[in-house]
Amino acid sequence: MTVETFPRGPRPFDVAAALGGLALGLLLWAVGLDLYPRRDVPGWWVLVPLAVTAGLELLRRVRPLTGLAVGCVALVADQLTTGSLATVLLFTDLVYAAAVYGSARLARRLPVAAGALTLAAVVWSVVTWRDAYSLMPGLGVGLIVFGPAATGALVRHHRDAARAARREAERTARLAELDRAQAVTAERTRMARELHDVIAGHLSAVAVHSTAALSLDDADTSRRALGVIRENSVAALTEMRRLIGLLRAGGEDLEPSAAPTLESLPPLAEGVRAAGFAVTLDLGPGLGSGPDAGAGRTRLPSPVELAAYRIVQESLTNVLKHAAPGPVTVALRLDGGALRVEVTSAHGTPDGQSARAPGAGAGLIGMRERAVLVGGGFEAGPEDGRWVVRAHLPVPEGEGMVP
Repeated sequence: MTVETFPRGPRPFDVAAALGGLALGLLLWAVGLDLYPRRDVPGWWVLVPLAVTAGLELLRRVRPLTGLAVGCVALVADQLTTGSLATVLLFTDLVYAAAVYGSARLARRLPVAAGALTLAAVVWSVVTWRDAYSLMPGLGVGLIVFGPAATGALVRHHRDAARAARREAERTARLAELDRAQAVTAERTRMARELHDVIAGHLSAVAVHSTAALSLDDADTSRRALGVIRENSVAALTEMRRLIGLLRAGGEDLEPSAAPTLESLPPLAEGVRAAGFAVTLDLGPGLGSGPDAGAGRTRLPSPVELAAYRIVQESLTNVLKHAAPGPVTVALRLDGGALRVEVTSAHGTPDGQSARAPGAGAGLIGMRERAVLVGGGFEAGPEDGRWVVRAHLPVPEGEGMVP
């Protein structure tokens, strides 16, 4: 429903119309150009409805219905005098203003009422005089009443349509801005998740192995630890370079670096083994190659493989940070149209020891988000004295089933 708002006072155009109409009427009266000059009534009477109609022009926007109602009375009074063309013209403007600035109900009903009045005038004049000239009074009523009402209603319709289009454009712009803000927030969240996964895993391995190299006075152990530190540092730099290449303007000129896949899991497990954990990597049929994998290789959608890799990576990072010594099992299976990931490890740190590396508490949140992003689910918690991480990542039908 459109709510009309009107100014508190007349606009400059309304004042000009009132003064112009009054001046025209006075000029016509002064030179004796009346509509009905032969009527035997005092000539100055025509000035009364003229003055009233001119004054009503000040109400054409402020109170259009009141102006029209009083204008009808003034027009009838004018027809009882010698008549003024200026009064008729001012009245037509009041009809037009009522259709344009009045209520929506008035704008709908005024042309209908004006059309009915015009038709009634035509029928009455034809029945009364029964000649061709009998159409003139009806046509005059149509020009004075129906014409302005219909024109005003048409202008009102186009004005309302333009206002609705403007509101729709503003609403679309607001929605676009909200979408942009949500996209920026989602992208920032994704970047934070990627950076956490890249940095936390490799730097946790660096922290653990550097601690071992500093605490053990053994050249071979220190050499192995330094080797693992170097491998994780290079891997972290490679991952960072890949992310920076995606973010930089002109990053297309950089040599692209492939996102991690399931084939990257054996080296990941080997790095944790080097820290002293007995890691068993159990890849189901078709999910990998090499000594830790089953036979063959099924290509899964890239988002699914990346999510699986990151979940395993974060789980093993938590093992390096928090888990007590003990066996670690990483199992992946294709089952029921989904890739199922399960990582089990010892629950808790050794007695009397704190975490080997500080954590930000974002690991479980990031793993859950990665699973949800591909339409899957995630759960983690203690179970029978072990810490268990489970995720199921749906594989779209028809994808990932051809070696």
